[in-house]
Amino acid sequence: MRWKLLRRRLSISAPRMIVRSHLPWPLRWVVLAVAFGFSAALALWAFEFGKEIAGLERGAKEELAQLRDELKTLREERERAQSIANTADSLLKAERATQDRLNQQLRQAEAEVLALKADLGFFERLLPTSGGGLAVRALQAEELQPGQLRYQLLVMQSGKSPAEFKGRYELQLAGTLDGKPWTFSPEGGPRAISVKQYARVEGLIDHPLPAVVKTVQVRVLDSSGGVRASQTVKL
Repeated sequence: MRWKLLRRRLSISAPRMIVRSHLPWPLRWVVLAVAFGFSAALALWAFEFGKEIAGLERGAKEELAQLRDELKTLREERERAQSIANTADSLLKAERATQDRLNQQLRQAEAEVLALKADLGFFERLLPTSGGGLAVRALQAEELQPGQLRYQLLVMQSGKSPAEFKGRYELQLAGTLDGKPWTFSPEGGPRAISVKQYARVEGLIDHPLPAVVKTVQVRVLDSSGGVRASQTVKL
């Protein structure tokens, strides 16, 4: 009998059994509370993590904007530096042009100094003589080209306040022509001259090409034709 009952319970035709949990209700509420708390903590963590991600993106945008501002500032500084460099280059070119112009003026001044030295040689006898009266202090002559002669003449009056002299001067060339003695006076005759303290005169004389000029003589004449001063120079 017992064996039949055991077989009936173990066979398919055995009645269904329901397994129920015997956990107390307070413990069940504790488990549910723990599950809800864990879910809430997980949600809070996800929320905070999302905020951190959003904050990083916002910081990256701000940093990108700052980098763009710095790049703009650097470009402006580079443009200013380029402008300063261009200005400096222009100033350097202007300074070089000025230096070249000054060098040219210096060379011109040196040429003028040489000319003044030549004039100083002409005026080297400019000091007044111990005696009074009119005198030819210097006479220079040179052949510029065949048939043409250049002369320079300095006439002085000594004394502190001499009266103005008004007269004439005449030139005479002497030498040889075709192997014979030769003299020559420029066309137009004596030329007017006026002397207060000193008078400097220069000019050109044309003479026959075959002539060989050896001496040049100048005579200063007064209004009556008297010779007041004279000088002769050899070539």
